[in-house]
Amino acid sequence: MKHRCMKPLAFALAMTLGGSALAAPTTAFDVNELDSSIKACTDFNGFVNAKWVAANPIPADRTRWGSFDALREGSLNVQHAIVEKAAREAAAARPGSIEQKIGYLYASGMDEAAIERAGFDPLRPQLARIAGLKNRADVVGYIRDSYARGEPVLFRFSGNADFKDSNRQIAYAGQGGLGLPTVDYYSKPDYAKIRTAYVAHIAKLLELTGVGATDAQQQAKSVLAFETRLAAVSLPPVEMRNPNNRYHYVSLAEADKVTPDFDWAAFFKAQGAYVKDGFSLSQPKFFAEVQQMLGDVPLAQWQAYLRYHAIANAAPYLSTPFQQEDFAFNAQTLNGQKEMKPRWKRVLDATNDGMGMALGQLYVADHFSPASKQRAEELVANLSAAFRTRIEQLEWMSDATRQKALQKWATFVPKIGYPDKWRDWSGLALTPGDYYANVQAANKFNYDYAIAKIGKPVDRSEWGMTPQTVNAYYSAQKNEIVFPAAILQPPFFDANADDAINYGGIGAVIGHEMGHGYDDQGSKFDARGNNVNWWTDADRAAFEARTAKLGAQFDGYEALPGKHVNGQLTMGENIGDLGGLNAAYTALQMALAKNPAEAQRKVDGYTQEQRFFLNWARVWRGNIRPEAQLTLLNTDPHAPAKFRAIGAPSNMPEFARAFRCKSGDAMVRDGERQVKIW
Repeated sequence: MKHRCMKPLAFALAMTLGGSALAAPTTAFDVNELDSSIKACTDFNGFVNAKWVAANPIPADRTRWGSFDALREGSLNVQHAIVEKAAREAAAARPGSIEQKIGYLYASGMDEAAIERAGFDPLRPQLARIAGLKNRADVVGYIRDSYARGEPVLFRFSGNADFKDSNRQIAYAGQGGLGLPTVDYYSKPDYAKIRTAYVAHIAKLLELTGVGATDAQQQAKSVLAFETRLAAVSLPPVEMRNPNNRYHYVSLAEADKVTPDFDWAAFFKAQGAYVKDGFSLSQPKFFAEVQQMLGDVPLAQWQAYLRYHAIANAAPYLSTPFQQEDFAFNAQTLNGQKEMKPRWKRVLDATNDGMGMALGQLYVADHFSPASKQRAEELVANLSAAFRTRIEQLEWMSDATRQKALQKWATFVPKIGYPDKWRDWSGLALTPGDYYANVQAANKFNYDYAIAKIGKPVDRSEWGMTPQTVNAYYSAQKNEIVFPAAILQPPFFDANADDAINYGGIGAVIGHEMGHGYDDQGSKFDARGNNVNWWTDADRAAFEARTAKLGAQFDGYEALPGKHVNGQLTMGENIGDLGGLNAAYTALQMALAKNPAEAQRKVDGYTQEQRFFLNWARVWRGNIRPEAQLTLLNTDPHAPAKFRAIGAPSNMPEFARAFRCKSGDAMVRDGERQVKIW
């Protein structure tokens, strides 16, 4: 089921000195993939990636294909073998073991006959309750109970670290409840066709549960009108990046004044959440509108909204007609996907949603070596030293702010591969043969696990990403950088490759995540993870002048005809790329300085510096369907991959020197156009 919990302030890579000896050199990069018809100084992404992209079309069951996707496919295949084995051996497995539970969950999802026989019977009790709602109090009670079942609706709710005291966990309630990607989809003419398709989608799902065609169409229109009201008081993604728009601490009495018909004490009691003094009612304007809607929206419209979202959340786990309609709108219409994923991938997705960290425990047991972890730890140490050197040498920052920046640097916590301690799954009860019930049970178990943390100290050992995830992230509230096992493989990391390749790959990824601690939003959190200002006014102004130039650079990139990258939405990731690639280059030079012969060595005719940048671009190779690109331009804080390949290098004189580019070349941003931050 689709989760609507609020996320901590974390920054993922994707779409997320020098004490060690140099790695044993290998080529690790196939220069035959380079397109010599494209000049490196004109289009570096094309030079490195055009041939590969042309030879690797997007698979029909995907919306994009590139380096990340190829690695994710490999990770999925490994996971597939693990869950298939667990399913085969579940009956004989130790009772209550994670192997047995994973086996039950996956096998029930693969039992198509049982799922088809059930149709939408598992959803009937919930639909019957919605039909039986009589008044406003019933609506509030239904919403409250939905959360307690682990099936949130209308707004986002979770427990996370307090922005003002990162050692304690508090409750957060924030805007949500929309079925379309962003608020723009409800009002802008550009998305009129999608709104029409959305109404048809809502109506079709309603019809599949027995609602007549005419009634379904009327209800669908009322759902769109309902969500349009919510969208009108919801902040767009750019504004939601600002911590000040994600945190508004109130007492229970103050919250009840905003929503007098929604008793927050009763809500928290139903969730089992310990909320004594207060919580973050993160977007008060949104909740004021919810209060208004509790009073003036007809009961039938509330029922239509709740009915549709109950069906939509359950659709991926019901019989074929529901799965197909879910795919037709969310994957095909919104993102251009041509074919539905094979069933095993969809069920594996659900297994990861329900028991991802348990699956990760099995994944790393056979697929992540201690040697890989040790080498990655060395690279993190080298990048850390390089980043410190760059902070110390910043010419635009005063000593007062620099000391605070270095304090933050000194408290970075790196996590590599997998958690030091694994989560306990003993309270999760799953049974063979009932997919929907198992998904519900996992949802509630995970929801209760998250909500139980409210009112307790933050567990800084916990991970927010599973080991089998091909990604990385930075958490501002924990000031930690996290690199799951699955990303520590080529082209990012190769224990047998020369340092140029590794620093251009995983080195830049490490630097990127460190850079998030100092991006436009991460820089608003101090060394302890609290949202406080540690900058002088002059330094903040100088920083913002530099980031504004970076925003303008990315605003200028046209991703689709007439559709440009949003430099503000992607600002944090672009700062991470620029700072991370510069830090990785510095770390490479520190390593090469200890081995002058290696520094002068060419591999396949390319210098160490050239190979560094070649691997950086290779990381971002890929292609994407235009529909998916449009959705991501509106929702994704990451710029399109092809612009990430060129954005940071074009601001680095080191790139221009490496490839002998001249002023005026497309890959050379010099003079006032050049962006230097970290």
